[in-house]
Amino acid sequence: MRVSDFFQLAENQTSIRTELLAGATTFLSMAYILFVQPAVLATDFAGQPTGLEAGAVLLATCLASAFGTALMGLLARYPIALAPGMGENFFFVSVCMSLSALGVAHAWQTALAIVFLSGLIFLALSLVRLREAVIESVSPSLCCGIAAGIGLFIAFIGLKNAGLIIGKPGTLVGLNTHPVGADLAVFGVGLLVAAGLQARKVRGAILLGILAAAATALALGKTHYTGLVGFPQIKTGAIGQMDFAGALSPTALPFIAVFLFMVLFDTVGTLVGVTQQAGLMQGNKLPRATQAFFADAAATTVGAALGTSTVTSYIESATGVQTGGRTGLTALTVAALFLLALFFSPLIAMVGGYAPITAPALVLVGALMMQSVTRVAWDDFSEAVPAFLALLGIPLTFSIADGIALSFVSYPVIKLLGGRARDVGWPMWVVAALLLYYFLAVRPLTG
Repeated sequence: MRVSDFFQLAENQTSIRTELLAGATTFLSMAYILFVQPAVLATDFAGQPTGLEAGAVLLATCLASAFGTALMGLLARYPIALAPGMGENFFFVSVCMSLSALGVAHAWQTALAIVFLSGLIFLALSLVRLREAVIESVSPSLCCGIAAGIGLFIAFIGLKNAGLIIGKPGTLVGLNTHPVGADLAVFGVGLLVAAGLQARKVRGAILLGILAAAATALALGKTHYTGLVGFPQIKTGAIGQMDFAGALSPTALPFIAVFLFMVLFDTVGTLVGVTQQAGLMQGNKLPRATQAFFADAAATTVGAALGTSTVTSYIESATGVQTGGRTGLTALTVAALFLLALFFSPLIAMVGGYAPITAPALVLVGALMMQSVTRVAWDDFSEAVPAFLALLGIPLTFSIADGIALSFVSYPVIKLLGGRARDVGWPMWVVAALLLYYFLAVRPLTG
């Protein structure tokens, strides 16, 4: 069967050339994850190594992204690309830190197994079509509050990595009042370039900002060119290193539940948003939804087995749709480019190895995620307060896990006391009970 026939290019009013261009556009818009993901997963929020090597994370990121995106293109035939999610990757590090504080010997291996199990549950829900019941159990306001809270947290990490925000006695953190140094110069150039291009709606603005910051760092001698072509250097591999014994312990169950909810809503939001823009929705329903969810869930399980955090559909796929992408051929193009990126690992390592270079990407992604705060039902206190607890709790507790737990536990209780217990689905009660156990029995042990 010809490519044009398999992807129904004529029926979708597109062409091979248009699909290839759309795929390249989508890849450029999301390629920042290649630089950010290894830096995020290799170092925790306190600046200590998590145990995962940056090279191993890059390998897993490229392979898992290519696998998930190709599966989306071939099974669901949608122009949607997948990669490790921003938000989920920071939550992964938060989980690693919590597990380490509990004395878990293999924290990152256990975290990978947790992600794997959440992906398996997602896969099962997709196949038996129970996902609707799970999705409907969590209100849109709560999801938006969590997304905005994670956005604030990511942006805060970016400012901290740039040296703009520093620790101060009494107020905990504050603005760095020292004369502008190289770190802040690199960050400032990257942020202004990326933000300016984003304002002009230039495709790949965040990536271009990262490259501008990298050029500044090279000029100031803060990083050094080590080559362009080559494969990732890995001493300690991450493939198949999952610790299921730790992941199946009572301590880990709340984390599995939260990872599941995060990937469910990320996937739903992206699939609906991108397919609506592409005009692929039919009667308010998503054709081939089961195949699309299957591809997303399978990518998460494979990604965890390879050594990276939750892989999910990327909203940046909308840039390819704007370019004319309408079919899975767009996704296959992105998958091929992720594999090609493996050959440029020295360049990626150079850029990702110096935190102020990638810091602008964190700040801008955080700003983009904050847009969801406008969709919180602020006029309904039973919706607004739990969402606000997530929005405020995630950055102030310096823990995505704790912030989400606060919101998930408070939501059903407030609904119950407000006489609206029927608004809460059974999955939400189960998750709230698990997280209450986390607060009462697990969290006190982490200090």
